[in-house]
Amino acid sequence: MNLDSPIKKVIRTTGRHLRLLEKLNIKTAGDLINYFPRSYSDSSEVIELAYAKINQLSTFKGRISSITNIRTKTGKILTKAVFSDKSGMIEVVWFNQPFITRILKEGSVIFLSGKPKIINHRLTLSNPSYEQVKPEQLHTARIIPIYHETEGLSSKWLREKIAAVLEPAIQEIEEYLPETIIRKYNLMPIKQAYKEIHFPQNEFTIDSARKRLGFDELLFIHIKSLLSKQKTISRTINTSRAINVNYDEIKRFIAGLAFMLTKAQKISTAQILRDMQKDFPMSRLMQGDVGCGKTVVAAIAAFAAIKDKWQAVFMAPTEILANQHNKTLRKLLEPHRIVCELLTGSTSAKERRKISQGLTNGDIHLIIGTHALIQPNIKFRHLGLAVIDEQHKFGVRQREILNSHGYPHVLNLSATPIPRTLALTIYGDQDLSIIDEMPPGRKQIITRIVPESKRADAYNWIRKQIQQRNEQAFVICPLIDESDKLELKAVEKEYERLTNVVFPDLSVSFVHGRLSQENKDKIMDDFKANRINILVSTSVIEVGIDIPNATIMIIEGAERFGLAQLHQFRGRIGRGESQSYCFLFTNTWSEQGIRRLHSLTRFHSGFKLAEIDLSMRGPGEFFGVKQSGIPDLKLASLTDSHLIAQVHEAAKELMAANPDLNNFPKLKNRIGQFSDITRN
Repeated sequence: MNLDSPIKKVIRTTGRHLRLLEKLNIKTAGDLINYFPRSYSDSSEVIELAYAKINQLSTFKGRISSITNIRTKTGKILTKAVFSDKSGMIEVVWFNQPFITRILKEGSVIFLSGKPKIINHRLTLSNPSYEQVKPEQLHTARIIPIYHETEGLSSKWLREKIAAVLEPAIQEIEEYLPETIIRKYNLMPIKQAYKEIHFPQNEFTIDSARKRLGFDELLFIHIKSLLSKQKTISRTINTSRAINVNYDEIKRFIAGLAFMLTKAQKISTAQILRDMQKDFPMSRLMQGDVGCGKTVVAAIAAFAAIKDKWQAVFMAPTEILANQHNKTLRKLLEPHRIVCELLTGSTSAKERRKISQGLTNGDIHLIIGTHALIQPNIKFRHLGLAVIDEQHKFGVRQREILNSHGYPHVLNLSATPIPRTLALTIYGDQDLSIIDEMPPGRKQIITRIVPESKRADAYNWIRKQIQQRNEQAFVICPLIDESDKLELKAVEKEYERLTNVVFPDLSVSFVHGRLSQENKDKIMDDFKANRINILVSTSVIEVGIDIPNATIMIIEGAERFGLAQLHQFRGRIGRGESQSYCFLFTNTWSEQGIRRLHSLTRFHSGFKLAEIDLSMRGPGEFFGVKQSGIPDLKLASLTDSHLIAQVHEAAKELMAANPDLNNFPKLKNRIGQFSDITRN
């Protein structure tokens, strides 16, 4: 049997079952043995009937004394049996499974697993799982694997098919990790890991199998990233974009800022400038909380490139964010005779032609914008640096288009901070800079969960803050359209309610993604000028809004957002000197939901909150797996910091020993196969 053998050739089943397997993305023998259990049920301890406990899952070994099918008054079929061992007997009942009488006969010696109950004053087992005694049990008298099911494919069916394929299939799997790595990290051999993950001997072997297979998943991701980085370096070594950094000018630029750089900003700046002077393009990720000062560090990098006669591009995922960066960067750079322009989807055709010409002839030094920057008609004279904000919101193809302009240095920014070792594992093709401190004087935002009974009090307090202190507020709603199912407030309805009922004496407006850019810009300008007291918005304000006078934020349906996203919302206030407040209005009081929201009231570090969010919601929701390019991991946990640290160390060790992995051909081949699987 080959791992690539079509599933229809390795198991006996129906066309319907094959179609159901395809829905689960199981098309080959390899796919089937890589369909891992979601959980396990322990039926390994076999006891005598005399020791049975009511409502406690137990496994018994005994003999069928009698078995028959009975039709009830309602027309249903009841299968009744008497089961006994040397200590006693019990009545067994199965509902609507008449075929059982063809499988279990009088005198059959079998295992039964179920929860004994007292029915009509008799000790009874209802619908127990059953299996005839054989050299090795699959469904009873062992730790039983439970698989994700789909209608028509039960765990029992999957167990039988996997058991039939597993032994011949794993003979095709060669150990691909070096023995030194297996010994150093105490890893189970790969063939044994496959056996134990599906049919474990005990709980310890489950843990060992999970560790081995999870270790491999993370290692493949990490090494794949490192190989990609090496490939990029070798491909671009002769397309040098080395930038000659004039440190005297950099010092004068920093000295002219209206604020002091934090230590973390200085370290990140030094790392970036050092990379930009190398003979191959920089690929660096700078991550840190909203408001930590990533933009000014990016501005210093752009300044350095432009002063060496290169051009720079600053890409943002939304027009609102692009506009915000445009204002910030112009303020920082234009005093140094640097020409900045903005290009978005709203830019007129006439202005586009003018900008295109300015980029081609080099008159424009820095272009800020959205996806509009990566259109075929946009050409640069001498592009040296690309800054990409919220990189996960741009596709791989879009990032490749930037490379068509001569492989500029690339600086990615992310306001979703994650633990360093995890970031290095997932984004291993990039070097990492972390800004983990906020500018001095920034006050922590007081965050409170507001029950419905206190809503009116909160509104009254907000009114006083606005009227007496001349401050402003955001109200965040999760959806644009009404949805009875989700019971969340729509922006326009909430705007009408706040305007007509709650705050008729204040100026209220709203903004969401479906408004024209012209309308959005006008509303944001009015809000910034304090002509609007309260702005109702969707998550469009998650990034890019900087209103120092906005000190209050209400988040409706807060339980619908992840902690990292809530923290980013919260980072939109607290930009001025006044104390700021964030109120979490929730439609649920579930234990987990409230526990998550309480984390936001206790912690103010994005790194800490991201860790909590990741552990509670899992990587799929946290990263948006499809968007980020992170494979949907089957066994590895992105919250297992100890395993991630081991993987990071092992990857460095392997790459240091042999950078192209040619000395480890089996491992290199396996990583290639893993990449193909995760792309499907």
